[in-house]
Amino acid sequence: MLSPAPEKLPSAELAPAQLDRGVSPWADAWRRLRRNHLAVFGGIVLIVLSVVCVAGPWLSPFGYEETDLYNTFSPPSAKHWLGTDQLGRDLFTRLMFGGRISLMVGLVATFVALTIGVVYGAISGYAGGKLDRVMMRVVDILYALPFTIFVILLMVFFGRNILLLFVAIGAVEWLTMARIVRSQIMSIKRMEFIEAARSLGLGRSRILFRHMIPNILGPIIVYTTLTIPGVMLLEAFLSFLGLGVQPPMSSWGVLIKDGAERMEEYPWLLLFPGTLFSLTLFSLNFLGDGLRDALDVRAAKD
Repeated sequence: MLSPAPEKLPSAELAPAQLDRGVSPWADAWRRLRRNHLAVFGGIVLIVLSVVCVAGPWLSPFGYEETDLYNTFSPPSAKHWLGTDQLGRDLFTRLMFGGRISLMVGLVATFVALTIGVVYGAISGYAGGKLDRVMMRVVDILYALPFTIFVILLMVFFGRNILLLFVAIGAVEWLTMARIVRSQIMSIKRMEFIEAARSLGLGRSRILFRHMIPNILGPIIVYTTLTIPGVMLLEAFLSFLGLGVQPPMSSWGVLIKDGAERMEEYPWLLLFPGTLFSLTLFSLNFLGDGLRDALDVRAAKD
């Protein structure tokens, strides 16, 4: 009696192709982010604006503080693409230079808020108990203070310095970040990999900064992208009050303030900076919403 022919096994060359390849969470988040057209649009706009703001003033034949009193309030033309202001300064050059300042305010102040908020919230959430209650009561008290007035007092007391502006805005924007980080730390500090790190004898600081904070980068990244627009809006508000960037330097907030004062006679002075500022804020919000959806673990399982 003949034995049945053995089943033909797949060749070694075909086996890897027939297996499902694992995808890391970050690669999966990047794939879902690319499918979000608004987030991709926002990211592209931000990159283009950043490149133009960095390179634009160098390519312009005019200096950002170069005046021409014989050519004030000139409408857009071949010589001055976006027109001139009340002192005959080229609006395109000042708009690109102001974009540097506004984007720098957003990034540096957000970095200050990110650093303070992440460290403060992580320590509070990991420590727990009485220390956590005291630290969170401090946050509640600071939330009750009028932050805009606090920034104004800092600017008036220490002087109108652009570096101080970065620090002052960042120093009042870290509270929400601290609460978010605290809640995330409290949700993972009893997980198995943290217990394993404790059992290996690792110190608290190493567990906190090497194992816990890297595992909550998703919410931190999302809130960071949503903090930058708020910081830029606060800088624009301070510029309306005359406490922002000081002449002859400019920011989008300063240019919007100057344009709003003469919008009926010379609308281009408000139209161009207002459009760029709004486009930047929309792009940051689109990118933030896209990152929130891409890094949402629950959405990834659906």
